[in-house]
Amino acid sequence: MQERFYIDPYQTTLQTTVMRHDDAGLVLGDTLCYPLGGGQPGDTAQLALADGGVLAITDTRRDKATREIVHLLAADAPRLAEGTAVTLTLDWARRHRHMRVHTCLHLLSVVIKAGVTGGNLTTESGRLDFDLPEGMELDREFIESELNRLISEDHPVAVQMTSGAALKRQPELIKTMSVTPPLELPEIRLIAIEGIDLQPCGGTHVQRTGEIGAVTVKKIESKGARNKRVVLALLD
Repeated sequence: MQERFYIDPYQTTLQTTVMRHDDAGLVLGDTLCYPLGGGQPGDTAQLALADGGVLAITDTRRDKATREIVHLLAADAPRLAEGTAVTLTLDWARRHRHMRVHTCLHLLSVVIKAGVTGGNLTTESGRLDFDLPEGMELDREFIESELNRLISEDHPVAVQMTSGAALKRQPELIKTMSVTPPLELPEIRLIAIEGIDLQPCGGTHVQRTGEIGAVTVKKIESKGARNKRVVLALLD
């Protein structure tokens, strides 16, 4: 299976075939759909059939055992035979908002220089939890101003590849304290925001920070003696 969301996260339509459809879900020869992971929701989409029928993909997950990408359909959806030709159309509006929020969370990790203990995102907002050094305080207005400055500077965003061995020699690139990238792999994906940030990430991102649009910091919450949660939201 080609995971085309890594090759081109802006591709919205794909002609492919059914590999398997059973109680676990639908596996396709190729897919555009990003599976739930790294705090980013799984994609939704539509499948168009040769007879004119349309089926809704309600979620996308990765099978932990096989690593296959499984597309979830309604329980009453008809079973598709192996080899069935289908046209997959991504719910692009939803995905693009995920991309905007996800890239903005990377900028948030630039503005707040502390370890990240967790994160999540939706189409409207995203949050990161930070393990703050003793005595460090967070200023909501400063964070919001810095985020919007970095967004307006329109920095290019690109994918780079490294190895697990190389990443071990650059532990400062790993900002997440709760999840460590699979350092045993020969290739690990990095997201580079030119001149600003470089860190491992398997999610989908916009091409330039200006594409994020204006954001606001909705709230800052205390989640423990050192743990602070920062929630941001898109303004459009």
